[in-house]
Amino acid sequence: MDIAALIAWVITAVGGFYMLGVWLSHGGARGGSRLPAPVVFGHFALAAVGLVVWIVYVVTGKGAAAWTAFGLLLPVALLGFVMLGRWIPVHRGRAAAPAGAGPNAPAERRFPLPVVVGHGIAAVVTLVLVLLSALGTGG
Repeated sequence: MDIAALIAWVITAVGGFYMLGVWLSHGGARGGSRLPAPVVFGHFALAAVGLVVWIVYVVTGKGAAAWTAFGLLLPVALLGFVMLGRWIPVHRGRAAAPAGAGPNAPAERRFPLPVVVGHGIAAVVTLVLVLLSALGTGG
């Protein structure tokens, strides 16, 4: 289960890196976004640190590292839900104006729906697998 959690975490990270790249390349960090930069970068930083801690756990088997990684995932999930809540109206606005993203459109308007959904599903799977591993279930 530890390796399954690691794989899920890496898949989640790939989607997150993609969205971060889209967000940055379209001016998200320069104020062209409804997503606050501290929330985006906090989500990214905590998730990256948590992934490193999870790798340490997989290598060493130390239970404290598993619980630390899980503890880091909780604020990551909270920040993710904050961003999702702010992204939904932007996505709905995109659906209402199918002509595409204009020059004043928020950077996150360019996030593909399948990537957002996939990232969220993979994140939930990661959180559950990390918790189950930390609890010692599933061998």
